[in-house]
This record gives sequence, C-alpha cells and structure tokens, in this order.
Amino acid sequence: MTGLGAVTPVGNSPEETWENLVKGVSGAAPIASFDTSLFKTKFACEVKNLDVSKYIDRKEARKMDRYTQLALIAATQAVEDSGMNLDTVDKNEIGVVFGVGIGGIRTFQEEVMYYGAHSENGPKFNPFFIPKMIADIASGQISIKYGFRGPNFTTTSACASSSNALADAFNLVRLGKANAILAGGSEAAICECGVGGFNAMHALSTRNDEPEKASRPFSGSRDGFIMGEGAGCIILEELEHAKARGAKIYAEMVGEGESADAFHITASHPEGLGAKLVMERAIKDAGLRPDEIDYINVHGTSTHVGDISEAKAIKEVFGDAAFKLNISSTKSMTGHLLGAAGAVEAMVAIMAVKNDIVPPTINHADDDQDPEIDYNLNFTFNKAQKREVRAAISNTFGFGGHNACVVFKKYAE
Repeated sequence: MTGLGAVTPVGNSPEETWENLVKGVSGAAPIASFDTSLFKTKFACEVKNLDVSKYIDRKEARKMDRYTQLALIAATQAVEDSGMNLDTVDKNEIGVVFGVGIGGIRTFQEEVMYYGAHSENGPKFNPFFIPKMIADIASGQISIKYGFRGPNFTTTSACASSSNALADAFNLVRLGKANAILAGGSEAAICECGVGGFNAMHALSTRNDEPEKASRPFSGSRDGFIMGEGAGCIILEELEHAKARGAKIYAEMVGEGESADAFHITASHPEGLGAKLVMERAIKDAGLRPDEIDYINVHGTSTHVGDISEAKAIKEVFGDAAFKLNISSTKSMTGHLLGAAGAVEAMVAIMAVKNDIVPPTINHADDDQDPEIDYNLNFTFNKAQKREVRAAISNTFGFGGHNACVVFKKYAE
C-alpha cells in the first residue's frame, strides 16, 4: 500500500482520523443534516467541518451525490499521498475499484420525495438525477479526474462492499492486470430515508441522551449500531512498480477471504460459521498461521447477535492464540460507515501494522458484561495499546450474509 485517503466522522484526513482513533475520540453527535424530531434515533456519526470546495469545483460538486464527493476527496488524498507522478505513470495500467452499499440515497430522496414525483405539472427530474444516484459513479468520477484507464468497477455487498473492493484490487494486481489500483469505499446515507429505514428494522441505537457513548461493541448494554458516513481510499501497487518509483510503502497486503453465512437477510449466523470460514480463508491465502496475526479490526457493530457470533468465530479460528491477540472495534468511535467501513477499517489495520499501536474499543465498563462473550479475549477496551503488530486482519460482514476479510503485514524488503 503506497497511498492513503480518508474522510471520517473523527477526521478529514488519514492522519487526523488515526490520531483521534488512538485517543479514543467519539464521532457521534446529534444529527445536524435534517430535523430528527419525529425519528427514534436522533444522532449519528457525521463528517464534520469538511470544505468540499477545497477538492472539487462547486459547479461540479452540485452534479455529485455526497457519497461521490467523499469518495473523490479520499481518492485525491491517496493520490497525493502516494507521490505518484501523473505525468509519467502509465495510466492505462492504473484502475479504480470502489465499494458502496447504498449509493446515492440522498439524491433519490431529494428527487422522488420533494421534486420529480410530486410536481404539479407532471414528473420533472434533474437531468443529473440518475448519474448522481447510481452506485458505480464514484469509481467513474475518480477515473475521469485522473484519466486512469485500468480496470474500473464498483463492488456492492452491503457492509462488506469496500473490503470486497480491496480483495478484487489485490487479485487484479497479483494477476498482473494492473500496476496499481485505487481501492476503497464511500457511503453517505445519513438522511431521512436512511435513518428511518434502519430505525424500522430496529437496527439502530436509540441512546439519544448520550450519543458519544452509544456505540459500545461487546458490552452487555449495547442496543444497536450508530450510522456513520465517510470514505476511505487505499492505493494497492505492485511491489516492483512501487520500488522503481521510490514509493513509500505502508504495509503489504498478503491475503483476502470471502464467504457467505447463507443464513438470514440481516442477522449473522449465531455460531459465526461464515465469519469463521472467511478468516480461515484469508489467513490461508496470506500464507500465515493464526498465531502470526497480532491484531483484528473486527466488524463489531454493537449489535446483540453480531458481536457474540464474531467473538465465537475468533475463538474457533485462533484457538489458544485468540487470547494473545488484540481485538478492537473502531466503530465504537466512527459509527458504522456501511459500504465505506471496510476501506476505513483496513486503513486502521494498516496503520496499526505500521505504528505498532492498536486503537481501542471505547465505551466499555467493567460491570457492563454480556454472559455470552468471553472477556478473556483482549478487546482493547477504552485505551490504545502499544505492541508489535506483525500482521493484522480486518473483518467486514454485510446484510445478506456477505463476509470479507483482508490481511496486512509489515513490509520487509
């Protein structure tokens, strides 16, 4: 990995995001983007103080849904971070693979609820309605900005979307289909339709009196996830290509795994069968043993069944080594970024490998335990921990039973 970009509820750059995650800063707050007075959940993890015009011309930004804007900003940061010379690089050999779970839901809501379908003179839609809304447009906009003509597509597998994007990018590069891929994900679904829809499923926390403490993965009093928004972009580059241009290398991606729960449209398998399988496949693909993994950035959404099943799966996969691992859910701080979660959390795993620091799982109290969770596992509660991180994995599990896991290790020439 030779370039990183991130726009998250706890920072508008990779550096700011990482610094605040290590500090244990929560990005949750009352929703500012719409009136929540009639909603069960009145808070979320929104991106804050972002000047979009710093990255995108105002006229062009109006033609983009917010999820595309965030994707383009994260990609711009990653390209700048990579030090890539855009005048000399072969743009035919650089691709873009971006994940999104929902896509342009804000644009859809705006057009259908407020304008097009209810026009007094018949349906009247913005000519940019479809190009703003469709799920593939973020990857398209990134390639258009830079002229990257390599493989270009979008992955959609709910919360696993951008981990699948990383997996596909990894395979394209190791198969020789591209010299580099901008891989990542974006999501911006904090709107009436998004919050209302998840509320109807009883998926969201309703801890409105203390939003900054609402996301509490693996704690007994957890009551649902917190919606987040944001984007992450990681440049995966073929090693010799990176070395030839003198690129800095954050870490090495060495494996990926994919599986299905084949169980339920929203709930994970209670015994974690799909989660177990995906971790086993990823570690095997990486050519590593379970005891060579030091950190897992878990899916850890702060939902009842999901947290229990993932903890069970970890014990099954790692055996005795499970108790030597550090485990943390950075969703306790960022909320759940849905289709962008995998990319941002992969970036966290990469930074943990690079810096030998594991960010915490915040909002846990010693007396707030779930009898179905083994607290002999090290969930890195409340405080970051310094330790050697030789290799790390990142888990993402999506509605529909989609599971993806990616593996990173220290780069040693």
